[in-house]
Amino acid sequence: MPLNIRKLDASAPDFAASLRAVLAFEAEDDRAIDAAVADILLDVRKRGDAAVLDYTRRFDRIDAADMAALEISSTELDAALEGLEPTRRAALEAAASRVRAFHEKQKIECGSHSWQYAEADGTVLGQRVTPLDRVGLYVPGGKAAYPSSVLMNAIPAQVAGVSEIIMTVPTPGGARNPLVLAAASLAGVNRVFAIGGAQAVGALAYGTATVPAVDKIVGPGNAYVACAKRRVFGTVGIDMIAGPSEILVICDGTTDPHWIAMDLFSQAEHDELAQSILLCPDEGFIGRVEAAANALLGDMPRSATIRASLEGRGAFIKVRDLAEACRIANDIAPEHLEISTQDPQQWAARIRHAGAIFLGRFTSESLGDYCAGPNHVLPTSRTARFSSPLGVYDFTKRSSIIEVSRAGAETLGEIAAELAYGEGLQAHARSAEFRMPARNADFEDQVEGDRNGASAGEQR
Repeated sequence: MPLNIRKLDASAPDFAASLRAVLAFEAEDDRAIDAAVADILLDVRKRGDAAVLDYTRRFDRIDAADMAALEISSTELDAALEGLEPTRRAALEAAASRVRAFHEKQKIECGSHSWQYAEADGTVLGQRVTPLDRVGLYVPGGKAAYPSSVLMNAIPAQVAGVSEIIMTVPTPGGARNPLVLAAASLAGVNRVFAIGGAQAVGALAYGTATVPAVDKIVGPGNAYVACAKRRVFGTVGIDMIAGPSEILVICDGTTDPHWIAMDLFSQAEHDELAQSILLCPDEGFIGRVEAAANALLGDMPRSATIRASLEGRGAFIKVRDLAEACRIANDIAPEHLEISTQDPQQWAARIRHAGAIFLGRFTSESLGDYCAGPNHVLPTSRTARFSSPLGVYDFTKRSSIIEVSRAGAETLGEIAAELAYGEGLQAHARSAEFRMPARNADFEDQVEGDRNGASAGEQR
């Protein structure tokens, strides 16, 4: 049966409404999931390891006597790396090297270093950038294995200087994926626990006798994991709540239509809710891409998922020109944006909102997923309008540095006191005035007393 992918025309009077219907997606508001997650988190918070063990028996069918049986040793991680087939190990190492190199450069260029400056009166102002102490990395398990997610989450944390990376990965039936474990070894993960679901998120957020509490939780997961991350936010930081995967392709009609069809497949195969959209001014080319998609679909192992995704949320959109394509792309704010045109830089300059931009006909989105170097953890569901890819900056925090000189206390004190009195906060005002010679007759006596006290302390 041929694919039935909706076709839109940007010149149609109802295009805006039709596009909104294509983009419409709201995470399932399943009260049963939310209630179940709330109960699991409360139980983990109260009973710690015992609760985690109970849920692991129930959901992952692992009857572990204690948490020690669920911790995967560094010896096992290293053995998994050593046991990889040479070609696959080389690919994993090459990907890790490129991801690390990109994030090392990002650390230098994206404000990840402390700084300060001195004003004329000697006051010093600045910012201190420090890494998080400990982060938790959630890696999906079960039906699929994602070693690339291990690299993309752990390596920027390590580059940022995070002291300890704790990873959790569900292993239903006790099956441990060697490629995931090898990636953890390669990425420098410190501890790994074979636990998953909301119970793993709870263990990372609240800590148990065995699993240390972290400062931030990153990594994708199912609806239960996403709900748990949303609930523990505030106790810990989180990276984002990601929706289904997305790709938007802008094409001028000069790329091989089979390439474009397969690029659309590359996101559609993730799940039925993934979204793949083509923007093109050439109606004939759109037809050729559709024909190529029909010809290629039968060879895809996940053809049923691809079909459901393309027919449910995919679209072929005819635009007047590439400038209009860029305007529509900015409105969609996609997770992945391919600009498959001649002179792609010209059109990239017009893009303001996208998680990642892939330029030129040889730059498939799949290269970004695995080994190009930039992070593949990207904002979805139009959140690229206000958020960014995961990066080194997500694993650091900033503290303001303020050292006011004696002269600065006079100048700044005048400003602060005036504003504080205006707000009715007299203690704020007086706190500033105590340090101002012009407003505090006892200022010199207080300063001298502080000096004498310090000297006496030194003599003792």
